[in-house]
Amino acid sequence: MNKEKKITCASFFAGVGGIDLGFEQTDFFKVIYANEIDTYAKITYEYNFKTKVDCRDINIVKSKDIPDFDVMLAGFPCQAFSLAGYREGFDDKKGRGELFFQLERIFLEKQPKIIFLENVKNLVGHDNGNTFNVILNRLHNAGYYVKYQVLNAMHYGNIPQNRERIYIVAFKNKELYYKFNFPDPIKLENKIHNVIDFKNKKDSKFYYTKNNCKFYDELKNNMIRDDTIYQWRRIYVRENKSNVCPTLTANMGTGGHNVPLIKTTHGIRKFTPKECFYIQGFPKTYKLPKEVSNTQLYKQAGNSVVVPVINRIANEIKNTLQS
Repeated sequence: MNKEKKITCASFFAGVGGIDLGFEQTDFFKVIYANEIDTYAKITYEYNFKTKVDCRDINIVKSKDIPDFDVMLAGFPCQAFSLAGYREGFDDKKGRGELFFQLERIFLEKQPKIIFLENVKNLVGHDNGNTFNVILNRLHNAGYYVKYQVLNAMHYGNIPQNRERIYIVAFKNKELYYKFNFPDPIKLENKIHNVIDFKNKKDSKFYYTKNNCKFYDELKNNMIRDDTIYQWRRIYVRENKSNVCPTLTANMGTGGHNVPLIKTTHGIRKFTPKECFYIQGFPKTYKLPKEVSNTQLYKQAGNSVVVPVINRIANEIKNTLQS
């Protein structure tokens, strides 16, 4: 391949561009098309990328509407397979489980050289492995050679978050398939205090008080350390003794069950939206638009990916192609 010409990518279920960012940070890949149905995510995406987002439902997007591309990127909706959801898989009542087949329709027609997919760890074991086997078989039947691995952000991204995800890389070229390897684990050197601000005062809306929290006394009595992350677990306070953040979810902004909390100099509070993006490995140059509500920003961060993990896989793909 011509090393001077960037490898083109099309991004599906692009969200706020976490996967796209990880690939473009290699300075080897370029995203030329992005599809995302969420209009709020579209605003955040376009605030940070030059690519304009196709906001149509993927079910009605025709392959001829998409420019030819080398690499398909897709973190297809995971709620149908997630432990946090109802785990209905392909039978998901909202149709989210079937969206993989829309990707299949597109990659069968566009024939990209490489397919990169990301999803929740539970996809592998959903329905006793049958769901994952369907996905693998569809890729194999389309002529792709597939490698996959579950990677945890704190072991593969130097990010203090316990977040396990399945990553799938499929090649049309068998030789490239053999050459590609997922990255090796790395030491976690990035600490919670590097991404979460325990010292400086934030807007009052992020703090829990007697007036706005019915379980405040439980928090106050049990949150005794100012160097760790806690969670309210419906009836008790849980301390995360591993000194990493639990997996971020889309409900980060609700202030209720499972939301990570910290004890700071100025009181007990939840993370700010910006901190949620930081703990997903987004760089400080990534901008959050003021016209998008905090509720939506929390959702966007929770639904996104850990950028450094994506970047490390993208660099392995880059090295494979350059070899």
